[in-house]
Amino acid sequence: MEKKTIELLAPAGSWEALEAAVNAGADAVYMGGKAFGARAYASNFDEEEMAKAVYFAHMHHVRLYITVNTLVDDSELEALSDYLLFLNNVGVDGLIVQDLGVIRLAQKIVPELPLHASTQMSITNSSGVDFAMGAGMERSVLARELSLKEIGAACSRGSEIETFIHGALCYSYSGLCQFSAMEYGRSANRGKCLYPCRACFKSGGKEAPCRRKGKVKSRESKGTQRGKTCRALSRKAPEKRAKGSKTRRSRGNRMAA
Repeated sequence: MEKKTIELLAPAGSWEALEAAVNAGADAVYMGGKAFGARAYASNFDEEEMAKAVYFAHMHHVRLYITVNTLVDDSELEALSDYLLFLNNVGVDGLIVQDLGVIRLAQKIVPELPLHASTQMSITNSSGVDFAMGAGMERSVLARELSLKEIGAACSRGSEIETFIHGALCYSYSGLCQFSAMEYGRSANRGKCLYPCRACFKSGGKEAPCRRKGKVKSRESKGTQRGKTCRALSRKAPEKRAKGSKTRRSRGNRMAA
């Protein structure tokens, strides 16, 4: 399939979201399977559904990327190998990866599949892009916190660059936050983040209702949200294009598309 100069990439955590993204005109869609993806609590796709999704997307000339972007244990490598072979055989258009072991395994057993460095790798500068290119990444998904100037520097390295134009900002850089793991024993790097940063807290660390108009009457009970608000940067898309970014991504955000 011929690539446009700019690719609009949308998330799909369910079949309904996939249809919505394709029908709305997305150039590409990214999704996860039942394992090894950073959205373990989304509906996601089993192997039969994944095969149907590839067929559906390609029938509409839409590319389909699969997230394999969690950290993987040694005990999971055999299952991961089988999964990578399945994804290659079913015809997906690329893998979004984080773990260096996953990268090496994919290059060994499915070398023809393009690899994209996930935002979970926290690529924040041109040196990070160079590292990803040296590791065999065709594309780097930049950290969401970068300025236009920093994006421009990353785009100068000769690799495909993907940037976010919509969605939530994590409490910490993607791939580095341990809030959910430390507080609840569910690691974001294993796809199990409970998003505690979206809750509201009072001093002393106790959860409390958020300060939202019309929601809470008692001043004493109101809390402050730790997490950042969602971004909506579609108006900045022309500036990002001028800097050299080739892909615009809308981020999944614990809600139906």
